[in-house]
Amino acid sequence: MMNKNLACALLISSLSMVNIFAQKDPEALKILDRFSSAALSAPSVSMNFDLITDDRIEDYRNTVPASVIISKDMYKLDLKDNIIWFNGKTSWNYLPVEKEVTITEPDKDDDSFLSKPSGIFTMYKKGFKVRLVDETTEVYTIDLYPEDIKSDYIRIRLGISKPSLNLKKLEYKNKNGLTVTLNIKDYDLSRKPDASVFTFNSKSYGNVEIVDLR
Repeated sequence: MMNKNLACALLISSLSMVNIFAQKDPEALKILDRFSSAALSAPSVSMNFDLITDDRIEDYRNTVPASVIISKDMYKLDLKDNIIWFNGKTSWNYLPVEKEVTITEPDKDDDSFLSKPSGIFTMYKKGFKVRLVDETTEVYTIDLYPEDIKSDYIRIRLGISKPSLNLKKLEYKNKNGLTVTLNIKDYDLSRKPDASVFTFNSKSYGNVEIVDLR
C-alpha cells in the first residue's frame, strides 16, 4: 500500500502541475501579441510552404508545395491541385484537373486554415491555453491547447523566428491521428496586392465549368 505521505505529495504535485498548465503563459502571450501585430499591420502576408499531411492511423504521409497571400480576411491559397480565392464575401474553389470552379459564400464561423488563413494570427486570443514550450537562439516554440475538450485538436504548435517574429512552422495535431504541418520557406510582409488577386478570373484559366452554390 502506498505511503500516505507519498500519496499526499504526489497529489499536491499533480494539482500544482494542473494549475500551472491551466494558466496562460504571459511570455507566450507577449510573443504572440507581437507576432499578431506585425502580421495584421502589414499590407499582406505571403508564404511559400510545404503542406505535410501525416496520418498515423493509416500510415500515410504526403507533402504538397503550396503558397498563400493574405490581406485582412481576403486570400489566395494555391495547393497546386486546388486553388482558392476569397475576396471577403465570395469564395472560388478551382480544381485544375477537372477544369471546374465552385463558387460559395463560406461560413463566417469556420476558422480552419483552409477557410480563413488569417485566423492563424488571432486564434490564440480565444479558446486556447498557450505555453512557451521551447526557446532557442533562433525560434520560439509555442503550443496552443484547446479549452474545449470536444475540440478536434490535441494542440496547435507555432514556430516563430527570432528576432523577426516571422512564422516558421505551424502544426495541427488532431485526435484522429492526423497531423497537418506547414513548413514555411518564405514569409513576406511587404507585398501590396491589388484586390483582383483575391478574385477568380475565368479569362486566365480558359474554358472552365462553373458551379455556383450561392
